[in-house]
Amino acid sequence: MAMAYPGHISAQIVNADSIGTVISSDSIRRAFDNGPYFGLYKDNYFIFGTSVGQRPTKENSNIKFQISISQRLTKTVMPLHSYLFLFYTQKCFWNVLENSMPMTDLNFNPGIGLAKPLFVKNRYIGKAFLLAEHESNGRDGTASRSWNKISFGGNIIIGQQMQVHAKFWIPIIDGKENKDILDYCGIYQVGTSLTTVDRRFGASVILTKRKGWRLNYNTIIELNYRIFPRDNQYLFLQYYNGYGEGLLAYKEFHSQLRMGIVIKPTLFSDY
Repeated sequence: MAMAYPGHISAQIVNADSIGTVISSDSIRRAFDNGPYFGLYKDNYFIFGTSVGQRPTKENSNIKFQISISQRLTKTVMPLHSYLFLFYTQKCFWNVLENSMPMTDLNFNPGIGLAKPLFVKNRYIGKAFLLAEHESNGRDGTASRSWNKISFGGNIIIGQQMQVHAKFWIPIIDGKENKDILDYCGIYQVGTSLTTVDRRFGASVILTKRKGWRLNYNTIIELNYRIFPRDNQYLFLQYYNGYGEGLLAYKEFHSQLRMGIVIKPTLFSDY
């Protein structure tokens, strides 16, 4: 879960390795308590592209955009010095080249959860989280898709230029039309992100393991370049290969390359 960091402490955390500064657990907690409650959760992006390996058409070319926010509900009064968050993500596929430009699939992902900063030798290294989340597409009848997850995992900072994350979930599948969703949308997720020393260029790989013993992963590869040194807006390239990119057509295989703009949270891009 993305957590809202005051600007001064975010800069300290990001640059701690390069300047040799150790950020104490007390200063981090004070920053959380005094910082803004509202912020970004996952990446917020607006990208356009088409299928890979096929002739581009108006049917397989579209815009994909995502809006994701979080609201911190508590100060450091939860068990184990954790923070309670409310979050919401909406992902949309918009076929702008077709007649009437329909939005063919809207996915809604609200939830609530706990996030805990992690420290080693009084040095901030990342976070752990426990979430209860719902995902559905707001449709009825045979087009309805819905499931719930109890998710847990974490994000870890490794040095100045690398982060790793893992997310596992216990599914609660209530949608009658998507009982087999784990075969396509997966049972856990792992990934890593790399940035240059000046934090202008970044790359990430996200792997979501589909159900079964085979090495069957949905794969996302992303590249981003910061437009201006002091802003969090990036030129963004995303490649998706696998199933479950959207709920409506979760059983269909997609290999899509899109590019556009992304706005990122300060430290962690959650998935």
